[in-house]
Amino acid sequence: MKKVISTEKKPIKLWLDDLEAGALEQAKHLANLPFSFRHIALMPDAHQGYGMPIGGVLATEGVVIPNAVGVDIGCGMCAVRTSIQEIEQDALKKIMGDIRKRIPVGFKHHKKAQDESFMPDSSSGCLDELKIVRGEYRSALKQLGTLGGGNHFLEIQQGSDGFIWLMIHSGSRNLGYKVAHHYNKLAIALNRKWHTSVPEKWQLAFLPFDGRKGQGYLQEMQYCVDFALANRQLMMQGMQETFAEVVGDVQFAEMINIAHNYAAMEHHFKKDVMIHRKGATRAYAGQLGIIPGSQGTASYIVQGRGEPESFMSCSHGAGRRMGRKQAQKELDLAAEKERLDAIGVIHSIRHVKDLDEAPGAYKDISKVMDNQKDLVDIQVELRPLAVIKG
Repeated sequence: MKKVISTEKKPIKLWLDDLEAGALEQAKHLANLPFSFRHIALMPDAHQGYGMPIGGVLATEGVVIPNAVGVDIGCGMCAVRTSIQEIEQDALKKIMGDIRKRIPVGFKHHKKAQDESFMPDSSSGCLDELKIVRGEYRSALKQLGTLGGGNHFLEIQQGSDGFIWLMIHSGSRNLGYKVAHHYNKLAIALNRKWHTSVPEKWQLAFLPFDGRKGQGYLQEMQYCVDFALANRQLMMQGMQETFAEVVGDVQFAEMINIAHNYAAMEHHFKKDVMIHRKGATRAYAGQLGIIPGSQGTASYIVQGRGEPESFMSCSHGAGRRMGRKQAQKELDLAAEKERLDAIGVIHSIRHVKDLDEAPGAYKDISKVMDNQKDLVDIQVELRPLAVIKG
């Protein structure tokens, strides 16, 4: 931990020393919520988001806050170690070209609905009771196994353990957005009706989680978390099949999966509380996790240390250093391309519009990792070989 801010109703504990003013203001709002528990934790990749800083961890009593989870519910990482130790550049280009044909990226969906057997079951609640999920179900079948846009990616990496790895970053696509938007809008309307003490401009409208609407959100949110995992699993299956078609005989280890946008009941400091992780990863003692860098820097397989003060959490990535439009305006296209070409990465920087995902738009991942040595132990360092961005 780098420092503690004690000027608000609850302390704010930071694992970074370069927090932007907007993110700090949002953290203070969290610390002054009447139902926040114990303290607010900000991971070393924290930066301003909507309502709550991305890279923030919030514990609450009695309520859940849709905007403290965000619109890409269940967004997260998965990674698989292959049995291959080296791969030629031509093979990499072939694999990435074939993956692009197989996995839709950006706003593209599959033209045909995917097999329903890939969809999560409705153990979080009868599908008929999941109002938004039910309405979006047919569309979601075409979104299943698609990457999406923004900072989502498919990547092939060289591990410090000597093996080639496959990694994916993606979420719940439009399904998660629809659920998040519906329940945040509902929470805003109810908070107005109740004349709550939480200012609407804070963008932190809440739902009591013992009420019907709060339970409805939690059930639909969990379905989106499960859908995001199913989405990553189907894409990883496609990556593995494509990889095997090109390199021949290969074995794949068990997939590591971790989400970083969700809320869940957990036990911390002798109390059951609702933990909101928005761009933060669970890091229980011994738990494996994934912390990606940018498309030109290292990513990491980590093992959690179970640090109580972070609510057993760690960063979900490097974290943005500049906003998307700012990056497109200020970064030099030629310099960013040269930076990636120099290390031999097959990358996705082609035009000025791609600069929002250039390495220069992100924080220094090595500093981020150094700032959370008390939260995780590095197991494998992964260097990028080829990247497809959403």
